[in-house]
Amino acid sequence: MTFFRGTVEEIAAALAASGLILRGGFSFGDDEMAPAGLSGAPAKSMLLVGQAGAAPWPHFQRWRERQARDIANPLDSWSREVIGTVAQDFGARAVSPSDRPYLPFQHWAMRAEGLKPSPLGILMHPTYGLWHAYRGALLFENELSLSEAYEAIHLCDTCVAKPCLNSCPVDAYSGDGFAHQACLVHVRGKDGAPCRAGGCLDRNACPYGPEYRYPPEVQAFHMAAFAGL
Repeated sequence: MTFFRGTVEEIAAALAASGLILRGGFSFGDDEMAPAGLSGAPAKSMLLVGQAGAAPWPHFQRWRERQARDIANPLDSWSREVIGTVAQDFGARAVSPSDRPYLPFQHWAMRAEGLKPSPLGILMHPTYGLWHAYRGALLFENELSLSEAYEAIHLCDTCVAKPCLNSCPVDAYSGDGFAHQACLVHVRGKDGAPCRAGGCLDRNACPYGPEYRYPPEVQAFHMAAFAGL
């Protein structure tokens, strides 16, 4: 078994050096099928790592300047490197949302922060709105002293107009789910320039967390990754 070295506050400080933040955590119950920790023994606790707004962007850009231009999934690679280094320093196993087989990051996030999905599927945060993300998690083989999450105010419940469902030219989001192919065709086509340059119009129509909205260049980066451009 590998034991936690340091404090949660020290982990937060180490992540902050790259613009990342802790996004809550919890301990696995004795009856849960917990993922493996660093030594292979079942993890006892986990801490989510993510971002609010575009704070990691300048750190990521400086890292990217030192990499090959054709590196695949650069943001994922950067996140793995940063979180992996922190995990090594504190006796944890680092995992990523893109790991196979997929780990239940959405469920972990709802459990750790008490959040619910927006109509776009992105979890709605009472402060950050839709402008946040989860970049990884740290798995520990001993139980950490963590505060229980409370159910956050779900802003979508009080939003009557739902502009996030009325701004996409091809109605990619609806009660039937996400029209992935229709979205791709539009973004890649001649009429998709606003989406390519400034991000998803539905997401940008959300009125919450405007101070955390990703800058256009960050949104364009994510849209290009999504559309394979």
